Amino acid sequence: MNEQLLQYIWQFQYFNARSLTTTEGTPVQVLYVGVLNRNQGPDFEQARIRIGTTLWAGSVELHLKTSDWKKHRHHADVNYRKVVLHVVYEDDHPEPEGLPVVELKTRISRNLLNRYEGLMNTRSFIPCEKMIATVPQLTLGMWKSRLVAERLIRKGAVVENYLETNHQHWEESFWWLLAKNFGLPVNADAFEAIAKSIPLNLLGRHKQRVQQLEALLLGQAGLLDNSFEDPYPVMLQREYRFLRKKYGLQPVNLPVHFLRMRPGGFPTIRLAQLAMVIASSVHLFSKVIAEDTLENIRKWFRVEANDFWHYHYTLNEASGLRIKSIGPAMIDNIIINTIAPVLFAYGSIYGKHALKEKAIRWLEETRPEKNTITRSFEHFGLANRSAMDSQAFIELKTRYCDERKCLYCSIGNYLIKKEK
Repeated sequence: MNEQLLQYIWQFQYFNARSLTTTEGTPVQVLYVGVLNRNQGPDFEQARIRIGTTLWAGSVELHLKTSDWKKHRHHADVNYRKVVLHVVYEDDHPEPEGLPVVELKTRISRNLLNRYEGLMNTRSFIPCEKMIATVPQLTLGMWKSRLVAERLIRKGAVVENYLETNHQHWEESFWWLLAKNFGLPVNADAFEAIAKSIPLNLLGRHKQRVQQLEALLLGQAGLLDNSFEDPYPVMLQREYRFLRKKYGLQPVNLPVHFLRMRPGGFPTIRLAQLAMVIASSVHLFSKVIAEDTLENIRKWFRVEANDFWHYHYTLNEASGLRIKSIGPAMIDNIIINTIAPVLFAYGSIYGKHALKEKAIRWLEETRPEKNTITRSFEHFGLANRSAMDSQAFIELKTRYCDERKCLYCSIGNYLIKKEK
């Protein structure tokens, strides 16, 4: 038993409340458990409790033992003066405080405690992996929707931070996040820094010449600092030096990495593809807001890096012919990690519910991610049909299962309180 579990039991009244009394034998009727308080002060506020014939309105404090009241110095804290009931797991009979005490130790189901203990002590991939398949589809479906919303809100916090930095410029924020996701996990920070180092309106001035866009992106990444023999990188280097001086640009200090990456994901290729995306439009977010069909979104990103890159993965070494187009998997990544979060954030900030629904609908229309987490949930018997499912599984694993937050999870709630 811990106080977190005790709060959970009180909040949902998962104890035998029949003939409930104080430790002194006075009848107790819980009319309203109160509102859980996550700040300083009593655990539950605004509770309504009938003790004997008197109706009390105030706070409820919970402890494992009655003696914790003094141990935690609540008797000397003004924040606890409105407490009308002290709920404890075990009454260890301290000196009377004049505050009604209810003991729950003998009223809580042993099965509930055993199930909770089992979830907390397991060393499995997720605590409930042997039981999750027994959870009703309705419970799973509603919880996955909630998880996806939480994930989009959390990702949207990055966008809100961008907006504070760039004076509420949504197109700029979209560009920053898009660039960050083009960097993939290995180069995400460096690509974000590159995007922030080049104003979007500056890129717009050069969108008619993709070579100048490449020069700006590769140059800011520090990839044009070497000596080259091939005429194309020499030209890019010359363009960059001119543009850098003209606009007073400062290259980013973060290095880009090539090690342990597939050649198709090299930063040179990703930056060249990103330059081609910018060449097609520097007002992508406005187009996303207006567009209703996901297939049209996909078409915008089905671009190829220019001809030089079909025979190169880096600036100074030729390779066999391979068209460097943005593939379906990368487009899915853009939808999941850039388009949906920014769209959801915009809808949330401006109260446009239709845009939030569109973000979620597009996740439902996007292929699911395949990784260790999603494959594990599939092994447990859960369907992974779309990015909606895979995003829910990732959020569940990283934000609830890994942190053993079963009490705050609908799946954990169902398994802990079920009768059998």
